[in-house]
Amino acid sequence: MTWSSDFNGMLEQDVPLADMTWYKLGGNARWVATPGSIDELSAVCRRASKEGIAVRTLGRGANVLVRDDGFDGVVIRLDAGCFKAVRYDGPIVHAGGGVDLMELAHQTARFGLAGLDVLAGIPGSVGGAIRMNAGGRFGRISDVVTEATIMDLQGEQRTLSNDELQFGYRTSAVGRNVVVSATLELREEDPKDTLARFHHVWRLKKESQPMADKSAGCIFKNPNGYAAGALIDQAGLKGTRVGNAKISERHANFIVAKRDARSRDILELIDIARTRVREQFGVDLELEIDVW
Repeated sequence: MTWSSDFNGMLEQDVPLADMTWYKLGGNARWVATPGSIDELSAVCRRASKEGIAVRTLGRGANVLVRDDGFDGVVIRLDAGCFKAVRYDGPIVHAGGGVDLMELAHQTARFGLAGLDVLAGIPGSVGGAIRMNAGGRFGRISDVVTEATIMDLQGEQRTLSNDELQFGYRTSAVGRNVVVSATLELREEDPKDTLARFHHVWRLKKESQPMADKSAGCIFKNPNGYAAGALIDQAGLKGTRVGNAKISERHANFIVAKRDARSRDILELIDIARTRVREQFGVDLELEIDVW
């Protein structure tokens, strides 16, 4: 694929992806695009679609595992200021798709705005969080999203309401499209309460999850009526190691990467967990992380 001169300065070839993900693993992307505007984003999407090139959007890389041989396509990074802008209109927050979710959750909690405080400890960008409907036992981002503007892979923008986004458990209608921005409706409360709730949720996550280790968060979705981590634990797999990766002793739904681990180590542990849980409990585990 030969990119036109319009993409000079925006497009890099053969770019390592490991440092862009929480796992710090995986190969290179054939191209990485960092559009500086909505028009540039649209142009990249249109051109890639025309050429039949696969496109992925990479935010904070919190739930992504890149295979060792990399990704043969275009990776879009929403690092420009226009994708990281935040604007407040009372309790209504307008945020770009590239905004860091944790930073926004902390900021809104300091401002006495409730709704994102319950997502403390969940890494990622606003766009990524909406795509997978990030959340936990205290709430989900779908609880506060009123609408999101997305760009499809043909470069066309449209704004979807909460209903049109079709939020479900770790899913939405966004798919592989790009979340350009979102509108969030929060609630005004005493800042002491919102900050206290933020720190409470954050502490609970730190106590129950291997936050100090390299991971991509929960590997599997919780099957209906079960907790994936409990099933893996009951199957006797805590501490199971392949190469330099292992199933966490602290939380069995986390696979942590040690020094010199490879993506294939993680993938083999995923297969082991799936097979053992299926054999012992008749339950099929579905991935929550995104494997490229």
